[in-house]
Amino acid sequence: MSANGTARSAVRAVLDTALAEGRTALTAPEGKAISDAYGIPTPAEALAECSDDAVRLADRIGFPVAMKIVSPDILHKTDAGGVRIGLKSAAEVRGAFTSIVSNARAYAPDARILGVQVQQMVPEGTEVLVGTVTDPTFGKIVAFGLGGVLVEVLGDVTFRLAPATEDDALSMLDGIRAAEVLRGVRGGKAVDRDALAGLIVRVSTLAADFPEIAEIDLNPVFATESGVMAADVRVILTTEAPAARRTFTREEILNSMGRLMKPDSVAVIGASNEPGKIGNSVMRNLIDGGFHGEIHPVNPKADDILGRKAYRSVTDVPGEVDVAVFAIPAAFVPAALEEVGRKGIPNAVLIPSGFAETGEHELQDRIVRIAEEQGIRLLGPNIYGYYSTWHDLCATFCTPYDVKGGVALTSQSGGIGMAILGFARTTKTGVSAIVGLGNKSDLDEDDLLTWFGEDPHTECIAMHLEDLKDGRAFVEAARATVPKKPVVVLKAGRTAAGAKAAGSHTGALAGDDAVYDDILRQAGVIRAPGLADMLEYARALPVLPTPKGDNVVIITGAGGSGVLLSDAIVDNGLRLMEIPDDLDAAFRKFIPPFGAAGNPVDITGGEPPSTYEKTIRLGLEDPRIHALVLGYWHTIVTPPMVFAELTARVVAEFRERGIEKPVVASLAGDTEVEEACAYLYARGVVAYPYTTEKPVEALGAKYRWARAAGLLTT
Repeated sequence: MSANGTARSAVRAVLDTALAEGRTALTAPEGKAISDAYGIPTPAEALAECSDDAVRLADRIGFPVAMKIVSPDILHKTDAGGVRIGLKSAAEVRGAFTSIVSNARAYAPDARILGVQVQQMVPEGTEVLVGTVTDPTFGKIVAFGLGGVLVEVLGDVTFRLAPATEDDALSMLDGIRAAEVLRGVRGGKAVDRDALAGLIVRVSTLAADFPEIAEIDLNPVFATESGVMAADVRVILTTEAPAARRTFTREEILNSMGRLMKPDSVAVIGASNEPGKIGNSVMRNLIDGGFHGEIHPVNPKADDILGRKAYRSVTDVPGEVDVAVFAIPAAFVPAALEEVGRKGIPNAVLIPSGFAETGEHELQDRIVRIAEEQGIRLLGPNIYGYYSTWHDLCATFCTPYDVKGGVALTSQSGGIGMAILGFARTTKTGVSAIVGLGNKSDLDEDDLLTWFGEDPHTECIAMHLEDLKDGRAFVEAARATVPKKPVVVLKAGRTAAGAKAAGSHTGALAGDDAVYDDILRQAGVIRAPGLADMLEYARALPVLPTPKGDNVVIITGAGGSGVLLSDAIVDNGLRLMEIPDDLDAAFRKFIPPFGAAGNPVDITGGEPPSTYEKTIRLGLEDPRIHALVLGYWHTIVTPPMVFAELTARVVAEFRERGIEKPVVASLAGDTEVEEACAYLYARGVVAYPYTTEKPVEALGAKYRWARAAGLLTT
């Protein structure tokens, strides 16, 4: 939806007047004016300057009425005793006018009182909140949830980027925990979903159209089966403009990232012959890692470093250089960065610390200015470096890693980066890249997403982040990437700092984590609850085939595991298939009479390998089944490796026939199940020992991506 010129002009006039008077909040009549301009339903109302006016207006509007103080200096009218509702007679209106004005003057003696608003009483309905807030990361966002006192008690609110589409708005109605209330419960009537969604769209469009609007708060909105009406409109203004950010086109990002991730020539500024120095470690990793391009050490005090000619300045290095890796103290970075610019090097990898993370914001601002002037992209500072395995590039002072694969991993933290490295080594997870981002003075997650989204070696992207510099740029990059490959995010920090300066219910509810959670989901990103989850998702997602539909079947040798696996299915938003009679009969042919068909299919623990094989074959063969969850119980009748080998063989056979379904397995037993899980994982079955939760969580992550990418076809 977009507003016409007349509507925009009407709102512009109201905002300009308020801002010219130095006000940061609109009065109720002003809120009514901008609501009318954007088609936001509000009650009939008018401003009374005396009690006689109030009585005359109440007669015209029709009893009962509500009355509210109108003052640009009183934002919270109820706190000031400035609200009366359900007034049914002229006498009640006259008395209410006097008490409202008296209360307001006692509450704020210096407040300007313009009069009292006389308002039509709103028909009773379900109370909801619709509002907008300006988030420091994502800009304008729209919120929806249950209204009235419930919003403060339950905090049951969901968020989307503004302006919201109709589909966004409808998803918000289903996105709160109390969604059933809107559909009608215990004989109550369902609300008009189209009207409510339309209100969300209009409010979000109003906020997006005017940067000066910091917050809009419609609470309560009464939603009924025949429409919606906002009983109260609160609008907060700002004169602060968001800081301009240096931006790049997609082509510019891909060009610079291409030279960073696939360089032909690397210069190491601060290269050293002395073991224990960062410059020595970076040089050794580049050489020992087998980098096939040119490596140029830069050190004014050495003639050669590790058998390579050293240069006094990077400007002395012959030919073109794609990347300059900095291994010098922070204080010397600006001068060296100027030389990098003069040499025409497009990328600088800043390993040194001692910038904004230690309070040296001015020093960091200085290198950013130099980079902008010289046309350099900066990675870091305060990072461990980066790995580009398919290019045999190990530009880091940490331990090397060279197992090539399809997972790209990034982190803001060096410690998290090394946890990623250790996990990759332990689990034999092949990676396409591991990149440290540190302070993100320039290059950040949306640059990397843009690159990895096009990188043919990358099948899944996993990112640890503490913040986003530009949430909208990240969402745009994620939306372009998710249809092609999964994006997993571990967002550290679950604070509510964004609510500290909030002036409305909406703002108070827009805590950092709540907004991140909803907006990342809106972008199609899989959010991992912890570091181990992020790493496991990143490992599993490239292994699992994409499901074609929602029908999940559990085949288990242990009834107890079947119950826990069923719980995990529900917890992860998956659907247990309702087994049709013919399929139920087919399973029963292979299991003992004391077993159980249905779903889970319980083959019991004492069955031989053939029972596992026959039931797994049936699960893969029937096109109505879209994913299998296997629960194995360690017995001597069917040892762990026997189970693993038969399962892997059957899955491989069907894969060769063109039938690929995600299969995950939970193995309960003695330590032999660990080897069996590793064997299965290496052959395309995501398997874990001693847990029923992890395999289903991995399957749930695959399903979340498939839904976001629009790949579920049945």
